[in-house]
Amino acid sequence: MTDLQKKANQIRQNVIEVAVANQAGHIAPSLSCVDILVALYYDVMNYEAANPLWEDRDRLIFSKSHGCYALYAILAEMGVIPAELWRGFYKESEGLWGCAERKPEYGLEAGCGSLGHGLPMAVGLAFGAQLQNLSYHTFCIVGDGELQEGTCWEAIQFAVKHQVDNLTILVDQNRLQAMDFIVNIMDRTDRDLLNRLEGFGLTPSVCPGHDVVKLAQQIRESKAKRRNTPNLIVAQTVKGYGLKCMENVPKFHFRVPTESELETETNCVELS
Repeated sequence: MTDLQKKANQIRQNVIEVAVANQAGHIAPSLSCVDILVALYYDVMNYEAANPLWEDRDRLIFSKSHGCYALYAILAEMGVIPAELWRGFYKESEGLWGCAERKPEYGLEAGCGSLGHGLPMAVGLAFGAQLQNLSYHTFCIVGDGELQEGTCWEAIQFAVKHQVDNLTILVDQNRLQAMDFIVNIMDRTDRDLLNRLEGFGLTPSVCPGHDVVKLAQQIRESKAKRRNTPNLIVAQTVKGYGLKCMENVPKFHFRVPTESELETETNCVELS
């Protein structure tokens, strides 16, 4: 097992332990993006944990903000967010919220509680850096359900038109939104999503979303290429990944597993 894989398992276990202990919902959407975030923070991003306000840092706009527990766990593990705030999250702490709010000193670049806002902000950040000849790269993680928002498509059109190629869009494609599968709500298959993205001028690159080593390699290679259009990686994930009792189960969008569910299911992550 590689160091990145060990780190992803560690973060996933930490998310589960803190969220279950504090009875925080939105565990499932947080677990689907653990590997994406680990690949970014521990391999790809130009980021200094000791200096979260460093002007040349790469920016991450975490647009699927309700799934922010893994982001909190990583930033706490790196020492950016005070550990006690993360341990008391949702129960005692007033410094972190169920949907991430902008706190640059904690490494949180934007507040995106209302879905569809993060990608436009990311495009604006990247476009501004491009105009000013600044070197930082902007990453944006969006959910596939979130891509029903018209603001996302407006932002994509702008980014393609203005050749914003210092931007990487990462789609957490777990195929679920809130309380049902996307295909049951929008009649949209995986191929439909790719066709739409291609139709708006992007070139999707599909990657297994829980292979953190492949993810890191693909994101790193994508970042290095400047092709006069935003980079786009579609990470195929499983909502609730790591807890068998909630994997691909719609009711767990905002539901904490019971003790019996945790005890009777064989999980990808062993709880201590």
